Amino acid sequence: MNNRVIPSDVQVLGQSIMAMIGGMELLKSRAMKILADNGIPQLEAQGWYPMRNALTAIKSIEEKIGPVTMRAVGRKVPEHAKFPPEITTIEQAMLALNVAYQMNHRGQQAGNIGGYRFDTAGHGGRMVCDNPYPCNFDHGIIEALCERFRPKDSVWVRVEHAPLGCRHKGGSDCTYLISW
Repeated sequence: MNNRVIPSDVQVLGQSIMAMIGGMELLKSRAMKILADNGIPQLEAQGWYPMRNALTAIKSIEEKIGPVTMRAVGRKVPEHAKFPPEITTIEQAMLALNVAYQMNHRGQQAGNIGGYRFDTAGHGGRMVCDNPYPCNFDHGIIEALCERFRPKDSVWVRVEHAPLGCRHKGGSDCTYLISW
């Protein structure tokens, strides 16, 4: 996770946090305890919670349970988070990811929480993530969206973390190479 300072007024929508629980299906009670330990004792889908608390809980999940679980948590986000309903293609999904991210966060200074930027190129593209969430979390989100909107004429979609730059290693962003 990068060291971005999150303004205290920024909040995240409860249904996005519910992805943590969804991604930890066999460990739901542990997920609920981690959330409670980090200032989110009761979770309601339409409630708003301090982003700082959610990030602390996510960091705790990745440290205590591992990166594979964090990626699984990310894969559940598109199932739980608000997302524009008119999306039908992988390109639209990648371009709308930042819109969905902003829909699930609020606060006077929410613009300071980074986001997602997708550049398309033929049968693929580049997703740059400069938000405060862990790499594995974003990797899971991107994979889930790619699977959900995989072009009918493609057998697979590949999502790879680019070798240069990484928030986990102190960088300001992570880049994912997507091909189909």
